[in-house]
Amino acid sequence: MIKSVAIQGIKGSFHHIVSQNYFKTPVSIAPFMSFDQTVDSVLKKETDAAIMAIENSIAGSIIPNYALIDANNLHIVGEYYLDIQHNLMALPNQKIEDITEVYSHPMALLQCKAFFKQYPHIKLIEDKDTAEVAERIHKKQLKNTGAIASALAAEIFELDILAKSIQTIKHNETRFVIVKEDNSEIAEAEINKASIKFELDHKRGSLATILNVMSDCKLNLTKIQSLPIIETPWKYAFFVDVTFQDYQDFKKAKSIMDIMATHFKVIGQYKNAKI
Repeated sequence: MIKSVAIQGIKGSFHHIVSQNYFKTPVSIAPFMSFDQTVDSVLKKETDAAIMAIENSIAGSIIPNYALIDANNLHIVGEYYLDIQHNLMALPNQKIEDITEVYSHPMALLQCKAFFKQYPHIKLIEDKDTAEVAERIHKKQLKNTGAIASALAAEIFELDILAKSIQTIKHNETRFVIVKEDNSEIAEAEINKASIKFELDHKRGSLATILNVMSDCKLNLTKIQSLPIIETPWKYAFFVDVTFQDYQDFKKAKSIMDIMATHFKVIGQYKNAKI
């Protein structure tokens, strides 16, 4: 059972919200400012698992996190999709017109760029973490300074929300994965999604052939992401997510793909959160 989990960001961050929503029983959280540190926490057995954002419906895949999971031989044991709502917040008794600077994570600033076009007097400044900015404003009582963060961060750090849901595209979802050192503990009958990685020889039709195997074995391809193999220029590894109704179909496909591909690896077997 997972009792402690490492997250990127502090309380009030989107990773913190996922830790509250995903687990059926309360877990203690260990906050870190980088994904490398969250992974190290698991490897050093300081925490049982880590929560990592892996892709966003607007910005796409978070490539470094794929590499981190793979390089450290971590296993995906679950996933969670979170609707990301960005809010502009500041100390109480201020208006948007009073705000001269807004700090937040570069991704949050990018996703809210259109909103700030109507406020040219506000300077946008990149920072490490959304919730950490909210905490800093609260601790230092920084007037005329805004943060873009979650509603939970505003509640925790006693800030007023000056504008809700300011992201340009209103349906903004991020997929998070829960990773551990050991593989999934759920029963085979409950597993209906898997994440795999493989490499292929430079032969005509090699990728098409392995995709046909997935189709023939009744697997539904939901994600394919290529990453360069650093040691071998112009050669790529493929990270693939598949869903299925019967685990036996995946077992059959896995045995075939293991023969066809080089460096075939199952990164995770878990429940599909997007049904």
